[in-house]
Amino acid sequence: MKNFAQSFMDLWKQLGLNQRVSLIVAFIAVVGGLTGLSVWSHRPDYQLLYGHLGDKDAAAIISYLETQSIPHQITAGGTAVEVPSNQVYKLRMDLAGKGLPGGDGVGFEIFDKGQFGLSDFVQRTNYMRALQGELARTITQLQGVRGARVMIVQPENRLLLTDQTIKPTASVFVDIGGSRLDPDQVNAIRHLVANAVQGLQPDEVAVVDNHGRTLSEELRQDPSLGTASSQMRYRQQVEDYFAKKVESMLSQVIGPGNAVVRVSADIDTQSTNVTDEKYDPNGQVARTQTSTDETTKTTESKTAGGNVGVTANVPDKTGTSTPRPTSESNMGKKNSSITYEIGRTVTTTTRTPGTIVGLTASVFIAPNPAGKDGVVPKRSEADLKNLKMMVIDALGLKAPAGQSLDSLVTLEEMTFATPPAVEQIQAMQAQSKWPLWLEAASKWGAVAGALVMLVIFWRLLSSQKAEVIPLELLALPEEKAAANGASSAAITPEMVNELIRQKPGEVSTTLRGWVAAGNTPNT
Repeated sequence: MKNFAQSFMDLWKQLGLNQRVSLIVAFIAVVGGLTGLSVWSHRPDYQLLYGHLGDKDAAAIISYLETQSIPHQITAGGTAVEVPSNQVYKLRMDLAGKGLPGGDGVGFEIFDKGQFGLSDFVQRTNYMRALQGELARTITQLQGVRGARVMIVQPENRLLLTDQTIKPTASVFVDIGGSRLDPDQVNAIRHLVANAVQGLQPDEVAVVDNHGRTLSEELRQDPSLGTASSQMRYRQQVEDYFAKKVESMLSQVIGPGNAVVRVSADIDTQSTNVTDEKYDPNGQVARTQTSTDETTKTTESKTAGGNVGVTANVPDKTGTSTPRPTSESNMGKKNSSITYEIGRTVTTTTRTPGTIVGLTASVFIAPNPAGKDGVVPKRSEADLKNLKMMVIDALGLKAPAGQSLDSLVTLEEMTFATPPAVEQIQAMQAQSKWPLWLEAASKWGAVAGALVMLVIFWRLLSSQKAEVIPLELLALPEEKAAANGASSAAITPEMVNELIRQKPGEVSTTLRGWVAAGNTPNT
């Protein structure tokens, strides 16, 4: 080690000023690169703990992490917190036990506290707050939604309702940043809120985004198709249904992505009620029948004449009575009544809007794939006719009066301008490799940089040559040189010893250059 240090010091003394500066700069660069690599390798791998946090939740989580002395990073403008990857799941469980993140609203945890002594109005208000908070938290979990607020309005629970038409309604505000929500997502929000509130219908839920757009207006169901937007939406649904039906069938025949189908539907949007009443005079039906039969029998007795006075009222002492003459009468009465009804048929027909009056379709199919020889075989007229008949049967078309089925469907074979699906998949796969390459480059970039700097330093060091210092010879007397039998240009051991004694720092460099030039000392 001492010899190495001595050799390095000797080499350092032999270098010039420019060489020394270059060596120092290269050494500092290599040491800095190795130090940065070491620091970067010991840096913890941060992973997202929670994102899309509100100010209150973010402050509570950061306060907890600082209390526990856990390293963390704040990203996404203060709405996301990152921690070391080996502590993510443990911290999530710990924070969940503390009720974090709690969301922007109050959830059902409001009932965890004592509710003794609260009025019924306060209890119902707390329930409504909890329900709105839970719905807002659930909506926030949807992809593309950064925040949500839910407001529910329910009619008061009164004993006597003066207006039976009052129904619950709800409004949902969603913060989607600069993106847009798909109609399926908006419809999911409407049904989620409607199914959580008793008596609430999806059409009574309004969804508004942070750009001021009413996202739920186009999704309202109008059974009568009374508005233009409802008519256009219903027509679009019908056309998309038949187009997808034909495309899915053709994809099994000519391959996926090789057919483009567009269907135009003629929709009847009028609503009519037809009542048809017919009478049948020959179809008489007995409606009522009444029959009455009465028989009356009357018997009368006639009284004989006698004395007037007391004698007429005194009974006969002999015990005999005088018979009295009688008369009888019989009377009978029969009544029958029948009422007939004329046969009548009443037919009421209600035709709702939305009847499909007619359909037309345009179909474009791609040519057959090229064969091994590169030639693209064309489809025959019979093949195209068979494909057209398949489309006609799939749509269930019927020729109207005065037209043929061929006029309802147009089928053409054309070369598509879009690339094949295989090339699109390959392009997507190539794009998906970029994140992997970037991740690998971030990990090994510092190592490669340090190696490059080390190679550069080694090349600089190897390219440096020692400065040649001319050898200074001592002047010797001529007679001494003649006695030794050598010329004045020859170097003898005595001369070298004398030179070493006078200038030891220059001797080694001069001798190495002199020996490298091919000279050999004379001994």
